[in-house]
Amino acid sequence: MAVTTDQEQHGLTAHSHGAGAPVSSRADHFTSFDVNAFEVPGGREEIWRFTPMKRLANLHNGAEATGTANVEVNAAGGVTVETAARGDERLGVAGTPGDRVAAQAWSSFTEATVVTLPGDAKSEPTTITVTGPGEGKVAYGHLHVHAKPFAEAVVVIDHRGSGAYADNIEFVVGDGAHLTVVAVQDWADDAVHVSSHHAKLGRDASFKHTVITLGGDVVRLTPVVTYTGRGGDAELLGLYFADAGQHLEHRTFIDHSASNCRSNVVYKGALQGEGAHTVWIGDVLIRAAAEGTETFELNRNLVLTDGARADSVPNLEIETGEIEGAGHASATGRFDDEQLFYLQARGIPEEQARRLVVRGFFHEILLKIAVPEVRERLEAAIEAELEAVGA
Repeated sequence: MAVTTDQEQHGLTAHSHGAGAPVSSRADHFTSFDVNAFEVPGGREEIWRFTPMKRLANLHNGAEATGTANVEVNAAGGVTVETAARGDERLGVAGTPGDRVAAQAWSSFTEATVVTLPGDAKSEPTTITVTGPGEGKVAYGHLHVHAKPFAEAVVVIDHRGSGAYADNIEFVVGDGAHLTVVAVQDWADDAVHVSSHHAKLGRDASFKHTVITLGGDVVRLTPVVTYTGRGGDAELLGLYFADAGQHLEHRTFIDHSASNCRSNVVYKGALQGEGAHTVWIGDVLIRAAAEGTETFELNRNLVLTDGARADSVPNLEIETGEIEGAGHASATGRFDDEQLFYLQARGIPEEQARRLVVRGFFHEILLKIAVPEVRERLEAAIEAELEAVGA
């Protein structure tokens, strides 16, 4: 188990390498659509040092597609669904790949799914189901979601099935639009999923992005948010539950480049079983032009058994002093003995008390999921995880 020191919690080591070498500004992070512009990572690089490279099914090393992922869209009224080739001018506008796997996915997908949400209207939830290529197979994909100006919409992206899958997902949120996204990773035990989420927010747009990661052997998600106009508001929420042998990695990046924008990041995870490993890297960059920014990020991890490890690294880089506020916090620990004692003292058996503590730990995230059916499904999944460990 990795425990964050007081210095790390307050950002005093935010820009230092694991090996002690200084890390360059997040503003200088290399991006490219060309996969050959990236060297094949070996695992020692800063952005790969936590990832089990040998378990990535060679997604980082040019693995050819040997199958296809099935994408099915249950669209709400007024929502349009299209397929598009890589040359479509709509694709790639939300962000540029920031690592070799994302660039490989961009270079390798055969057709993209484009979902357009109508403006000046509130629509029912749209569900996008992505099913992996199958055990032992590799596939790449691309999904583009565009919320027109003043749209108000909810999109659920449900990942399931087997195999190795890498993709880029774009969210273009028009001026004054309100887009809520719930991305569920409910993969089979063998699955490997590496995904980059690129969100581009217009003036006075709001974006609520919730990631739920439960299944898969290795899952690595990189949500990136950029602002194109003042008044943008982004809320990034995450809930993950790692079992024995699972590696679940989340790397958020909020790039504040416009004035008077807001961001809030809250990720919570629980771990149980030998070799369970979670990683959360939270990067926030406030550029010189981003006056009036308000931002905060929080990561908390609850370790339920011995043999599990959580790594948590919040990073905050500020290039202007003219901001409303900025901060971050990180904590990793076991059950709170005082909470357990309090519940047991009131006649609640220890096993039930432990379940209540875990439910309370995740309650903040679950409460904010806008789709009742998804929330109920996740509550049942968390209950099943607790039954498996006997908590």
